[in-house]
Amino acid sequence: MIAFEIKNEKGIVLFLVLWVLTLLSVIVGEFCYSMRTEVNITRNFKEETEAYYIAVAGLNKAIAEMIKNSIVPKQEDIIEGEEKEGEEVDWRINTQIPLIHFGRGQFEIRIDNESGKIDLNSADRSILRMMVDGFDIDEDEKDIIADSILDWIDKDDLHRTNGAEDSYYSSLPEPYKCKNGFFDSVEELLLVRGITMEIFYGGLKEMVTVVTSDQTTQKESESGRRRSVRRRKLREAGKININAASPDMLLMLPQMTDDLVLAIMEYRKEKDFKSFNEVSTVIGPDVYSEIRPFISLTTYPYYTIRSFGMVDGSRIRRGVEALVQINRNIGKGYEIIQWLDNCDYKAHFNTEDFGG
Repeated sequence: MIAFEIKNEKGIVLFLVLWVLTLLSVIVGEFCYSMRTEVNITRNFKEETEAYYIAVAGLNKAIAEMIKNSIVPKQEDIIEGEEKEGEEVDWRINTQIPLIHFGRGQFEIRIDNESGKIDLNSADRSILRMMVDGFDIDEDEKDIIADSILDWIDKDDLHRTNGAEDSYYSSLPEPYKCKNGFFDSVEELLLVRGITMEIFYGGLKEMVTVVTSDQTTQKESESGRRRSVRRRKLREAGKININAASPDMLLMLPQMTDDLVLAIMEYRKEKDFKSFNEVSTVIGPDVYSEIRPFISLTTYPYYTIRSFGMVDGSRIRRGVEALVQINRNIGKGYEIIQWLDNCDYKAHFNTEDFGG
């Protein structure tokens, strides 16, 4: 009887030991998992921080290069046909700019000029109507949007055939007044009759701007050559700069096809259009005659610069975006008008758009 009790006690002790060992194994395993997770989080945070500041460095580098280009003419414009020495980065708008190494990583830059978009404050009805043609909405809704944008900025209270003034906006569940003045931001479009969230964020936001001709010409001097520059820019107001337009903007133009857009982008890989004759040669005289009323070659000093940084050996990317005015007559030669962290890489670096 005593021997049986001793055997039972040994069995219980063995069971307790095994149970404690199992519990300790679970605790140690959980601890190791937690530590590994924290190490990964710390490493990711470190790489994200490094990538962010590499992106900021890239944006600052782009600003410096744009200032330099605005002050010193490019070498190829001074000496035709002379080959450049060594590898140089061509800091041109709306083109592929190669990856640039910086510190333990590299950054990728995209530079767009606001003249490649539709200036809401100076566009006429024809280009506004053309702007919404690509959206999957009724024809009546397209007319409503075009007329309502014009009613939003005009000074009177008389609405166009399909437009809207105070009488419409005051009847809404949350009433407000028609502005009867220029747009101060593209987001203001969401207040205009016919503009829905789906339309605005489905492509319209990237097609329009409010910082081109109006703000530029207001600051121009009224003396000598600058007065003639001002008049020229006013004539080009509301048109799209073909050297700065994105592929989607080019497709919006009448008679344009994917092949013609690709031909334009291929041409622009090497240089910008410097005359309308060059445009006509690339796309043909028939299509050129159709798009001529809507295009210009005028570039404004407002640039949207996007920079994406990455650390060597890491898949993490961080992006920053800034709307910058480049003007050697102000401050340090530039002014940051708008800054955005966490810019989306895939939304702005689609190589298929550029024949890449």
